[in-house]
Amino acid sequence: MLSISKGFYPPQKFFTPLLQVFCPSFTGFNWYLKSVMELTVLEITALIALIPASLLTFRRVPQKDGVYWSALAVALCGTLAWVYVRQSAGWHTGLSTALWLTVAACLVLYTGIAYFSEDAWRLTAILFPYLLILGILATIWSQVPESPFILGAPLAWIGTHIAVSVATYALITLAAVAALAATLQGRAIKAKKRTRLSRLLPSIAGSEWLLVRLLIASEIILAIGLVTGIATLYLSTGQFLTFDHKTTLTLGVFIIVAGILFIHFRTGIRGRAATRIVLLAYLLLTLGYPGVKFVTDILLA
Repeated sequence: MLSISKGFYPPQKFFTPLLQVFCPSFTGFNWYLKSVMELTVLEITALIALIPASLLTFRRVPQKDGVYWSALAVALCGTLAWVYVRQSAGWHTGLSTALWLTVAACLVLYTGIAYFSEDAWRLTAILFPYLLILGILATIWSQVPESPFILGAPLAWIGTHIAVSVATYALITLAAVAALAATLQGRAIKAKKRTRLSRLLPSIAGSEWLLVRLLIASEIILAIGLVTGIATLYLSTGQFLTFDHKTTLTLGVFIIVAGILFIHFRTGIRGRAATRIVLLAYLLLTLGYPGVKFVTDILLA
């Protein structure tokens, strides 16, 4: 084995000053590369934090115990830490950030609902693998250049509108998961064959109970989002409403959710019909929120 003498002069100490003299941008590039590496490590850590909760499905006897809450706490802390670090360095509105904000919002809302509900924690079997997929996609697209953020209204209005929009999308996501759980349970009962997944999910009655409450909450938050969106648009452009694709899809979701709630309380709609309508609302909101960013940041970049 080669030994290094005591007076050996490390090559980086020789070449770095030369690069700084002949290439002044080297220092800035070196700082940028270091920052990117640190952010990448933090993002991968946040992604790894989602894995324990995703593996809860494979427990022999799934239950809401210390293991469950520990896995949920790891996922929550890892995701929130990454979102905080990402946004504290400056306001980011790219696709990757939008997906991580969605994951964080879903985790926060789900934790609160699971604490008070005896059925919500059973959505883990569907929700956490889906959130893990979102985290993987967000990590893959983390280095995609973002569209410039134009501040045309007071930051308080813009921040409120973004927070309300993210909360709405998270609630609709949880509602879609509850609707899917009800559908899977219905199919298992109809086939008279219980699967491992159907044993993990809440009952049809429990899923539908969660679904209705989530839709009520999402409709209220969505209404607030529309108001803050109109106010932000007026402060930015002087117009109250512009029928672009995002506004049209959001209004469509508001009407669909209002319609399904009205029909539910009037006639008691449930089952496959309700599930399809909820999934349609989720699809429209996906096209209006992360879908727009996917087009602008990925397809049109």
